[in-house]
Amino acid sequence: MNDSLHDQETRDRLAADFFAHLATDRGASLYTQRNYRQCIGEFSRWHDTEKGIPAPWLKLEREDFRAYLRYVGRGKLSRAAIQLRFSALRTFYKFLVRNGMLVSSPIRNITMPKREARLPKFLTLEQILSLLQAPLRELEREKSKAAESGTEQYWRDVAILETIYSCGLRISELCGLTAGQIDWSDQSLRVFGKGKKERMVPIGAPALESIKKYWIEAKMNPAREEPVFYSNATKRKALNPRLVQLRLKIYLAACGLDPGLTPHKLRHSFATHLMNAGADLRSVQELLGHAHLATTQVYTHLTTERLKQAYDEAHPRA
Repeated sequence: MNDSLHDQETRDRLAADFFAHLATDRGASLYTQRNYRQCIGEFSRWHDTEKGIPAPWLKLEREDFRAYLRYVGRGKLSRAAIQLRFSALRTFYKFLVRNGMLVSSPIRNITMPKREARLPKFLTLEQILSLLQAPLRELEREKSKAAESGTEQYWRDVAILETIYSCGLRISELCGLTAGQIDWSDQSLRVFGKGKKERMVPIGAPALESIKKYWIEAKMNPAREEPVFYSNATKRKALNPRLVQLRLKIYLAACGLDPGLTPHKLRHSFATHLMNAGADLRSVQELLGHAHLATTQVYTHLTTERLKQAYDEAHPRA
């Protein structure tokens, strides 16, 4: 076997092992897996264009990544997009170091551009309440069609929206939720977040009632290991994140809200409403499953902005 062919096989194997590690050991979401795969492939293609060969992962040096940073910096990518690319590469190299393939990472201590300080979008309480009622309004409006296709999807969507907002779940956590993770008597969920980290999250009575109603309408009695939410009543497969996004678009539009808002904005709304009602930062961090308090602190900026607005509107000497 010649050297170039051997190098190619090594490159492919290292990347494949890393992607398998993301899916199993780290329990990364499908979005993270997809994004990291794209980012690493993009870097390798750039290296191929610049140097004439795909990226030789074990032979790259710090200057290679500094050159790549200059390249992406000249483009129209946002700082967040650049950060994502280097987050994927940094995680890949941590994997290689931990598995004894390298002594140290060539990406260490490369200074990244600071991210723009963007506050997360969220819905007001009135908008949330309207959104939670939207599936049943649509059911009423589409009665003739619902009679043919079944009503359970509307009751499912009520339960989905109630659960995301009640618990502040990530969409991957919602779709992976099984019946055994619900503690009905304690009104709590056992949630497995990023990296399969477990946390207990309270769930409100309206969300629990909506799940019960959905199961009744869909004639379901799921076993402990079965999904709480099915993509459809016949195949009984676990809910797909894309389906949640598509259904949410329908209800946002029906409420006169921006249909481009994602399910993650319901999570932002959950956190913001808690903070506005006086919840402490540490509690919100635990409920959201954030590994670092700094990630949660963005919501203090939202509450500060709200206080400033209230001051400007109400204080006679503002």
